Order: sequence, then C-alpha cells, then structure tokens
Amino acid sequence: MHIDRKGVIRFFKYGTVGVSTFLLDILLLYIFVNVLGFTYLFATALAFLMAVSVNYVISRKLVFQRTETAHKEGYRAFIGVALASALFIVLAMYVLVDILGTNYLLARTLISSLVGAGNYSYHLYITFKVSGKH
Repeated sequence: MHIDRKGVIRFFKYGTVGVSTFLLDILLLYIFVNVLGFTYLFATALAFLMAVSVNYVISRKLVFQRTETAHKEGYRAFIGVALASALFIVLAMYVLVDILGTNYLLARTLISSLVGAGNYSYHLYITFKVSGKH
C-alpha cells in the first residue's frame, strides 16, 4: 500500500491552519456578540468570513503553495465556497441555537468539523487543483 507522504503532510498543514483560523473565528464571534452586541447569526457570518480570508492567505502560502491557480482566481473560488459555507453555518447555527437551545459557541464548534472536512476536499481538487500533483 502506497501512502502519499506529501498529501498526508498537506492534510496536517491544512488542519493546523484550519484549527488556528477556527480559533480566530471563535474569538471574533465572542467579541462580536459579547463585546459589540451583534446578533449571534450576523456575528457568525462576519467572523467566519474574516477568519476564512486569513485562512486563504495562510493556506496559499503554506498548504497549497504549488497551486497552478492564479491568485485572483483562487481567491474568488475560495470566497465562493466561503459564502456557501457561511450560509450553511448560519442555518445550522439557527437550528442548533434557536430551535435546539445549544450554546452558540458550542454550536459553532460542532458545525466547524463538517464544514472543514468538506472545504478541504473542495479546495484540494477545485480551488487549488493540487491533488496528486505535488
């Protein structure tokens, strides 16, 4: 059985970047809700979009550095996925928080694992087009 060493390393780099920017996301969410008084749904979308922009810059440099995708094209694709993800996150937050009564920070943490796994696959194959190449 052959293990793609570079693919495994890339996955762990993506995970490290993802956890780091997720922590930024949670910090921003907390500040937006508890310090600035934003509604948790608006704060969720804003924090996520800010954190995912940071994620793009770091991912492009550290995770997908050998991408054949131009910077502007890659960012457009990345943001397109981010907007779709933000919509899913906000809807899931509504269900978990307003309908099921889950704490908003716990709900956001639970949702992040689903979004992170899906986004990695999409960016690997579509946005950066590096799967199996490097």
